[in-house]
Amino acid sequence: MAFERMKLGLFAKIFVRPTVEEVFAAVARRSVRFVQFNFASAGLPSLPEEIEPALLEEIRRAAVRHRIGLAAVSGTFNMIHPDRTQRRTGLQRLEVIAGACATLQTQVITLCTGTRDPQDMWRRHPDNDSEEAWRDLCVSMTKALTIADKHGVTLGIEPETANVVNSARQARRLLDEMRSPRLKIVLDAANLFQPGDLRRMTEILDEAFDRLGSDLVLAHAKELGAEGHAGNLPLGAGVLDWAHYLELLRAARFPGPLILHGFEEKDLIPSLKFLRGLLSPQRTG
Repeated sequence: MAFERMKLGLFAKIFVRPTVEEVFAAVARRSVRFVQFNFASAGLPSLPEEIEPALLEEIRRAAVRHRIGLAAVSGTFNMIHPDRTQRRTGLQRLEVIAGACATLQTQVITLCTGTRDPQDMWRRHPDNDSEEAWRDLCVSMTKALTIADKHGVTLGIEPETANVVNSARQARRLLDEMRSPRLKIVLDAANLFQPGDLRRMTEILDEAFDRLGSDLVLAHAKELGAEGHAGNLPLGAGVLDWAHYLELLRAARFPGPLILHGFEEKDLIPSLKFLRGLLSPQRTG
């Protein structure tokens, strides 16, 4: 498969606008045709308690007008939060989002696997490595997959160093234990590295694709800083081995969308230019 089939997309949240119409218009002006959607772009919480049918229709019509496809919608919540009530609420709101997917013409919901930290969903906690945390993840994921089956959607989980699934090895373990065709992987190369891992970049990327390359539903493009911290840089301004990452995506026959994020809107144009330059002379969508 040649790179000309690689489609590009953006996090909708890159654009802070008063309406979803303006968000999609801003995406289209950058000649990008896919977004990973977040209900925050429509004036709701990212994980809404309810969504009015009229708002769903408004989002759908705006996407059609601007020829924007919703590659996925965010359903992220802390799947191993130490408070069971928080986990139960997250699952209830996941079902609200799952029920909206048919109207939005998307079939993928992105999730994180969570952390034992009670305040910050993106902060590592030592208890993440416990068997109790893993059991809680499996309980939450089993319930989430029941929701996915009911609504005909796919759940994409992302290995992240601060979460209970913090490596390709752990992601493979979860896939193998759940054994569900509705559970897939969102791969972000920048989220695979602890600060001390940079010298092993090729090895870690190769292992991730060896273990997970056949189960990708979405891929992310985010930069990696020189100290091993992901995000907050325009693409090309850090140390991620983009050539190898893109080659591995090609070898895995992943056509996209490859979703750019992890930077502010002011960094969007140089990030797109950088990535399109790597993908040229083939045409990207």
